Amino acid sequence: MRRRRQRQDKVTLSDVAQKAGVSAITVSRALREPDKVSPQLRDAILKVVEEMGYVPDLAARALASKNSGLVGVLSPGLTTHAFLALIRGIEDRVRPSDLRIQYASSDSDTEDQLRQLRFFMSQNPAGLIHVGQTGDPAIEDLLRRAPCPVVEIMDISRQPTDMAIGIDHRLAAETATRHLIEKGYRRIAMLGGAWDLRARRRLEGFKAVLEAAGLFDPALVLSVDSSSSVGLGSHLLDRLVTEAPDADAAFCHNDDVALGALFECQRRGLAVPTDFGICGFNDLEYAGFAFPSITSIRVPRYEIGYRAVDMIIRASGSGTYPAKIVDLGYQLVARGSTARQT
Repeated sequence: MRRRRQRQDKVTLSDVAQKAGVSAITVSRALREPDKVSPQLRDAILKVVEEMGYVPDLAARALASKNSGLVGVLSPGLTTHAFLALIRGIEDRVRPSDLRIQYASSDSDTEDQLRQLRFFMSQNPAGLIHVGQTGDPAIEDLLRRAPCPVVEIMDISRQPTDMAIGIDHRLAAETATRHLIEKGYRRIAMLGGAWDLRARRRLEGFKAVLEAAGLFDPALVLSVDSSSSVGLGSHLLDRLVTEAPDADAAFCHNDDVALGALFECQRRGLAVPTDFGICGFNDLEYAGFAFPSITSIRVPRYEIGYRAVDMIIRASGSGTYPAKIVDLGYQLVARGSTARQT
C-alpha cells in the first residue's frame, strides 16, 4: 500500500520576512505596492520569495483585508489579436505584486456580462477591469456598486462609473477620416463587425468629418453583427464593390477587417492605394508587413493594460484614487495602403 507523501509545512509571510531580515509589513508592501519599496530591497525580498516558494494565502488575505487579492478582467474579445498586448501589460504589472488575475470572456449580451460581473464580485475582488464602456444602465449600476476599484479600459469618451483609461475613439476616427480625405479619397466607406460602444464612437467621428466635407453617404456604412475577422473584411469589401462600385476607400473597424479588405482588392485587381485606400485600427504588427503596408491608428494597448492594474493597486493600497480618467492618446501611422499621390 502506497503511503501518502507528507505535505511540507507552508511557507508564511513571516518566514519570508525573517529570512529577508525585514518586517512582514515590508514584505507585503514589496509584493502589493512595489513602488513604495526601494528597488534594491524589493529585489532582495523577491529573491527570498522565489527561493522559499512562498505562495500568498488568498483565503487568509480575504479575511484580513476584505479582499481576495484577485483582479477580475471581463472582455468581449479575449481571443483576438488586439487583446494580446493588453494581456501582456496586465500580467507584467501584476507579476511583482501578490495580486492574481482572473479572466472571463463575454459577448455583448447584457445578461451574460451581468452574470460574469456578479461572479467576480462574489469573490471579494481587489479590483475589476472592464473592457469597454457599454452605456448599459444595468451594467453601469452594478459596476458603481462594486466593493472595489473598477477601471473601464480602451474608451474614455464617457464618464466612467469609477475610473477609465484608454483613448477617445471618436477623435481617433476623425483623424483617420481626415487623412483619407487629404489623400484625395472621396467615396469613403466604413467596414466592420458588431456595433459596440467603441465602434459607435468611431462611426460618430467618421460621420462628423465626412458630413462637414459634404461627403457622407450612409449607404457606404457596412457591417455584419459578428466578430471581426479577416474573412469579414473580405466579405464586406466584396459587398461594397458590388453595391457601390464608385467607392474608393474604406476606414475599417480594426486591422483584421482591413487586411481582409486588402486581400479582396488584390483578388479583384483593385490597385491599393491608387484605386482604393484602406485604413485600419489598432496597428497590429502585421499591418506594417502586409503589402502594401496598412495605414492604421496605433492604440497603446500594452500601456493601457499595465496602467489599469497600476490604478487598481494604487487605489486599493493607499485609498487615494489616481486620476479618474487617463487619456493615453493615439497615433495615425500612415503607410502604403493610403499613399496615394495628391
